[in-house]
Amino acid sequence: MPTGPRVLLKNVCYHIITRGNQKQQLFFDDEDYGKYLSTLRRYKKRCDFLLYGYCLMPNHIHLLGEPKEPKNLSRFMQGVCRSYTASFNKRYKKVGHLWQGRFISKAIAKDDYFIDCIHYIERNPMRASLVKSASDYPWSSCKERTLAANARGRLLDDMRL
Repeated sequence: MPTGPRVLLKNVCYHIITRGNQKQQLFFDDEDYGKYLSTLRRYKKRCDFLLYGYCLMPNHIHLLGEPKEPKNLSRFMQGVCRSYTASFNKRYKKVGHLWQGRFISKAIAKDDYFIDCIHYIERNPMRASLVKSASDYPWSSCKERTLAANARGRLLDDMRL
């Protein structure tokens, strides 16, 4: 059954989830994770997307962000997913879909749940028993958010609650 159009609201954050097709692995090594993060950085600028939190799990991704213009949410995700798929397929000599259907986006108000959502996203590796502490996982926003990485290398935007 086809899904309806996405409801897009101004001044709202979205918890975005996308999975590998048939739950396949999306990242095999540091180079893959780094490629995804550089792609994320490029499309953040291109699509005026504010990123507040993320976690790259081996077979799925969580993002928490806010498009400055609601229509840019789909443009942002389409660009990130297409670009990463092209580099993944080229590197591993594959063809076809990398992602399982369209991405999920849940509107999040900038209130107490906003912070809870970031913690939920960053604790995913603990729930999956990949690490004992969220700050030990190198492919989430936890370290940058809690240790205030230098402004030049930041991927995250300042939270405007």
